[in-house]
Order: sequence, then structure tokens, then C-alpha cells
Amino acid sequence: MKPRLQQKYEEEIIPRLIKEFSYRNVMQVPRLAKITVNMGIGEASRDIKLLDSAVEEIKTITGQKPIITRARRSIAAFKLRAGMPIGVMVTLRRARMWEFLDRLLSIAMPRVRDFKGLSRKAFDGKGNYAMGIREQIIFPEIEYDQIDRIKGMNVCLTTTAKNDDEAYALLRYLGVPFRN
Repeated sequence: MKPRLQQKYEEEIIPRLIKEFSYRNVMQVPRLAKITVNMGIGEASRDIKLLDSAVEEIKTITGQKPIITRARRSIAAFKLRAGMPIGVMVTLRRARMWEFLDRLLSIAMPRVRDFKGLSRKAFDGKGNYAMGIREQIIFPEIEYDQIDRIKGMNVCLTTTAKNDDEAYALLRYLGVPFRN
């Protein structure tokens, strides 16, 4: 069975986008390609337990085992050497991507304090959208008592749209809460 949001995309959103942008072919309609969730932990070089807890938290939130990202070059001011672990990252595609987006929009976003909507300025010019989440505890899978410290994360929604207007329309129809 298909995820709920994917079904909505195929049945409702594709016809809307075809009508709005007058595409001649269904393959021209922009779609969500992948979602990348990244959690940077600067202090991971000094305390490896932070990295282990970040791996477990991302695994719990996304349902997929993350990879450990490492520093590309040495930076003396940050006491960082090339190859040191500095964060964790996971790329979601297909069903896991749709499930994660559904949980993010319907469960996690409403739990953010003083949430007024996402900014329209976070598009990159090529139809991709990036947002920052300040605390991982907005996800119900994370137990508040089990975390050692609040960590933020970046969520990047990569689309096949050719420009920001098409991507904005796609994400708006999917239910991403943008600020007016």
C-alpha cells in the first residue's frame, strides 16, 4: 500500500500542477526526488557519545541508519582535523521519504513553539527547499527523558522542479506550511 501523501500527490496534486503550469506530459510535472536529513555535531570530535546518540536519534526519527559525515579539511581554529567525525546524515527516497514528510508536516511541525510558518526565501533557485529544525524533540519518537542535549537538524527537500515557483506550488499542495 502506498503512503498517504504519495497517494494524494498522484491523485490530486499532479492534475492540479498540470492545469496550473499547462504541462503537456505527466513526466514534466515536478515531484519530490529525495529528502536529506543532516545533524551536525561540532563537539563530536571531543565526545564520541554525542555522535552515538545522534546516530540513534536520526535512526529513530527517519527509520533508516544514517552515515557519519567527516571533516574534509583541517581547521585549526576549531581544533578540527581532516577525517574527524562531525555529524550524521541520511537520505530518504520512495516510501520512507513520503512517510517522513507526512510525519514532519502533520505531527512534528505543529509541535514547534511559536510556529508561524516556513519562509519562502529558503529555495535555492533550482527548486530545492532547505529548512532548519532547532530541536529534535518535536518528533514524538524521541523520548524527552532519553536525550542528553537538544540538537538541531537540517531537512532538505529535493524536487525535480526547474524553478522555485514550480517547487513552491508542489510543496504548497503537499501541505508545507509557508508564511504569507
